[in-house]
Amino acid sequence: MQSSDPVTLATDRIEVSVNCEIDQTFRVESVASMFDVSVAERSAETFKVQVPKPTEDWQIGAIVGPSGSGKSTVAREAYGKQLWEGARWPRGKSLLDGFDKSNDVKEITQMLTAVGFSTVPAWVRPYHVLSNGQKFRCDLARALLSNHELIAFDEFTSVVDRTVAKIGSAAVAKSIRKGIVAKKFVAVTCHYDILEWLTPDWVLDMASGKLARGCLRRPCIELGIRRVKPKSAWPLFKRHHYLSGSLGPCIAAYVAFIDDQPVAFCAGGPMLGRKNFVRLTRTVVLPDFQGVGIGSTLSDWTAARFAASGKRVAATTGNPAMIAKRQRSPRWRVHSVSRHGKPPTATFRTGKNNSDRYVGALNRATVAFEYVPAADTAS
Repeated sequence: MQSSDPVTLATDRIEVSVNCEIDQTFRVESVASMFDVSVAERSAETFKVQVPKPTEDWQIGAIVGPSGSGKSTVAREAYGKQLWEGARWPRGKSLLDGFDKSNDVKEITQMLTAVGFSTVPAWVRPYHVLSNGQKFRCDLARALLSNHELIAFDEFTSVVDRTVAKIGSAAVAKSIRKGIVAKKFVAVTCHYDILEWLTPDWVLDMASGKLARGCLRRPCIELGIRRVKPKSAWPLFKRHHYLSGSLGPCIAAYVAFIDDQPVAFCAGGPMLGRKNFVRLTRTVVLPDFQGVGIGSTLSDWTAARFAASGKRVAATTGNPAMIAKRQRSPRWRVHSVSRHGKPPTATFRTGKNNSDRYVGALNRATVAFEYVPAADTAS
């Protein structure tokens, strides 16, 4: 694991003491005598560490250490109200209604997408019915939408499995590094395994009290992609797609795997009345793996495969993350934009009339794209 060259940062010295009274009951004195522990009337501990100043040039930091090492105490002293320690969510209402009233729907959905929670059907559900991984990302989105310029997030990834923790860390880091989330972020966690995925600019290890600088490089995510039988593979993914769960006629379907675990699905089907055209359909990434570009990688790979066989490839999407990705990519060009849910019209120049109408989805804003093969981009 490599790191970039360390950067010198001005630091704040944090010194904080915590203490509490000890009620010397019979049980307390019994345990003390059994294990030869001296019991004072008060228990006290002092932490002396350094953390980079918020005004310095950094984006992501981390305070790590085992339980009881003083992480939260130091973070609370250093960041005060900027330390996120959780919030209540309305029971029985959509998680969307749990966000502050000052946040509009566009801000909320963009932030949910930025932290890797792109399962649109789950957005309308109450917070309490979500999985732990989805709750974690909702909490993260809500914290990042606060008015503070810096957010320290306590118990970061503590309640999720390690796959969700790593992918979620990478999604947050990606959004902050690209400026999608314009805040400084400090993860406060007992888990060291997320550091190479979060790629912090500095790490304060409470086990040693030492501050280390330098950004770790995120591990590569290796995808294996296999052609599959659409009807047998689709049931695993269909409930996570924002449209209907039905799957139309497919020319071919592909699934991306990480260590033999299926994580994403993409298929291509014929475009009615348009010879030699394939339409990508139903690109879905399982919730635990969203936010790190797996969906766009799989859809690009699938489009390239169809293009290599001589097909022209079209795709229409209403997913904000996919729209943004394709607009930035030289491999896709925009044919039409439907801002109010009207069927988009695109001139793909096929057939005798040298143009055809491409009809998109009703009642939702969409963008229609056509794939540009590498050879066309080079020319």
